Amino acid sequence: MLEICALASGSNGNCYYIGNEKDAVLIDAGVSCKQILKRMAEKELNPQKIKAVFISHEHSDHIRGARVFEKKLKIPVYLTAKTYLAAYKNMQPAYPRFFEPGTFVAVGDFRVHSFLKNHDASEPCSFRVEYAGKNVGVFTDIGEPCENVVSHLGLCDVVFLESNYDEDMLRTGRYPVFLKQRVASANGHLSNMQAMQLLEKNGGAQLKCVFLSHISAENNTPELALAAHHPLTSRFEVRLTSRYAPADIFKIES
Repeated sequence: MLEICALASGSNGNCYYIGNEKDAVLIDAGVSCKQILKRMAEKELNPQKIKAVFISHEHSDHIRGARVFEKKLKIPVYLTAKTYLAAYKNMQPAYPRFFEPGTFVAVGDFRVHSFLKNHDASEPCSFRVEYAGKNVGVFTDIGEPCENVVSHLGLCDVVFLESNYDEDMLRTGRYPVFLKQRVASANGHLSNMQAMQLLEKNGGAQLKCVFLSHISAENNTPELALAAHHPLTSRFEVRLTSRYAPADIFKIES
């Protein structure tokens, strides 16, 4: 049995839990160690199961809690060397473990596959976590879907997929022009429509659930994100994540 939970998802912090009966991994630790443990307790998830944390890139909403989490729970933190060097020193894990993009790391019975993506960071990666023939993807902070994203998405049974902004809200919103351009660029974020089209074209027949993730508080609403993906709900379940609280646990029989 796989248990999957977005503990936090948004520009104020990202953290995603994937676990089985004995082991678990976290993808990103962008909220404080205290918040991670609090939100896990709310969902009755056991932190002693966590065997590793994987960091996608150096932006603080993905790495903020990693150093303290590593120290408190004595859990290894995996990231690329370039990500480590680009991170603020007070957020760098004390004992980093490095991986090369395009490889996988074995953690218990899990294989955590990494791959490069388009985002404005030093060496941004996304991850596909494989266990017992099932695959869970964590695909956020993607400016434009590349072949890596497309190919890994096609293997997923469950995916956390960025649905960051509504194009009209971004265009008419209060962000300065340079920031609007950054968000909408090929190295920025996915809009609701980009995410929907990516899923429509490349979601595999085995895809059971999509968690709409990293939803902007300024340039989107949960309702708009859900409405954009409504045409796909006959193919798979679509759920929301939250920046303020853990999402419901999704379970897969393995």
